[in-house]
Amino acid sequence: MAKKLQILVIGHNDNGCTEEHSQIAYEIGSEIAKADCVLLTGGLGGVMKAASHGAHDANGLAIGIIPQDDPSFANEFCDVVIPSGMGLTRDFLNALSADGIIIVGGGSGTLSEICAAYMYKKPMVAIRGTGGAAEKFIDGYVDHRKNVKIIGVDSPKDAVRKILEIITA
Repeated sequence: MAKKLQILVIGHNDNGCTEEHSQIAYEIGSEIAKADCVLLTGGLGGVMKAASHGAHDANGLAIGIIPQDDPSFANEFCDVVIPSGMGLTRDFLNALSADGIIIVGGGSGTLSEICAAYMYKKPMVAIRGTGGAAEKFIDGYVDHRKNVKIIGVDSPKDAVRKILEIITA
């Protein structure tokens, strides 16, 4: 049996997550499940919870890698909870566990995950118009090294299609 592709969805936690972000993330989670891929998130609220909810409703597998050492902190839509006990360092674990990353807005925690993924040359796509950390790097690079270009897309369906296209190229 071949390993399923693991797609990390990152973005705002409860603080900063708008209804639009939640709807986009929900649809991304659903599309990841329909593509028979595994959804990875940071396992908490906001974009992470919405994406997990979408994957759950589409009968997919949602894994939450949380910063705490207590699994009860994870959102209720995580099928598998990995309580890292690593605090913010878990951002590197999230990025390294993913075959590709989809970004929906986000603040400094999302930026940390973007930087970790960038250093390890993980493919990334970002939803245009969602603001935050995603907006700053769309169709560009984090720095002069040009490790990996962050591709801008316009919809959840485009995000999953594009990340899978990049991963399987």
